[in-house]
Amino acid sequence: MNEPAAGPESHMEGLPAQHTDAELAALVGLLTAHRSRIRSVAVGHGRDGHSRAAARAFTAAWQTLGLDVLAVVDWPEEAASWLRPARRLTAQTPDAWVLAGAPAGVARLVRRLRRSTDWDPARTVGFASLGTPRLVELAGADTVHGLRGASRDGGTWELRRGWTTHYAPAATADAQR
Repeated sequence: MNEPAAGPESHMEGLPAQHTDAELAALVGLLTAHRSRIRSVAVGHGRDGHSRAAARAFTAAWQTLGLDVLAVVDWPEEAASWLRPARRLTAQTPDAWVLAGAPAGVARLVRRLRRSTDWDPARTVGFASLGTPRLVELAGADTVHGLRGASRDGGTWELRRGWTTHYAPAATADAQR
């Protein structure tokens, strides 16, 4: 399903909802897909409880696979400068970045990442709260072009050319019987 980037998404304005097991599995799946060379990640999250919990759950799942988490960085929703968390997220040159947070805070962070570091949105995945036209509107289409992530139902989403595209969860063998 495609949604234009314009227009407010009032249900997404607040803090993120608690992540789901299906969302976490889909997020890990995006990074470990066939022929993926991603071994190390940096994880960033807002300071609200659900974003912290999502980051902890992802970190545990990733490390259970024997893969590396190079940094876990948090940020406030409002800050005078976003340079410190941006530099901390990119300092060790991870293979990919994982973001959890509200669109407003993440938009501020990714704008700084884009201006001041070698961060690449195409090497970044996010939790469901970021799969919204609101993030595109706040950060700018060029800033988040290529960012993708997981939906609460285990589906995925991607941000491209100012559009937010959602994909249904992949069919499982049990569902096909």
